[in-house]
Amino acid sequence: MSALPQCPQCSSEFAYEDGDNFVCPECAHEWAKQAEVSTDEARVIRDSNGIVLQDGDTVTVIKDLKIKGSSSVVKVGTKVKNIRLVEGDHDIDCKIDGIGAMSLKSEFVKKA
Repeated sequence: MSALPQCPQCSSEFAYEDGDNFVCPECAHEWAKQAEVSTDEARVIRDSNGIVLQDGDTVTVIKDLKIKGSSSVVKVGTKVKNIRLVEGDHDIDCKIDGIGAMSLKSEFVKKA
């Protein structure tokens, strides 16, 4: 019998294969077989110039960005310090002086 992974949600050892997924019969959690690869290795976030970004980097905004639900704008050349990389469409969380907490897309910044 092959060794199947434990359920990442409840740590049950009774997970089974179902097509391209693993399924836990105890908590009904399903996850993809490809998810076994570490997310740190699989996800690389790059700036507009193709340079790899990391947590804590300083970046510069390369385009005026309208802030949704506000009349404010993040101007070109605004430096953003100590970024944090996250999953999702907007892959950078940060704080911008005078505006506050924001999420940015990596395609609109360059590493400073």
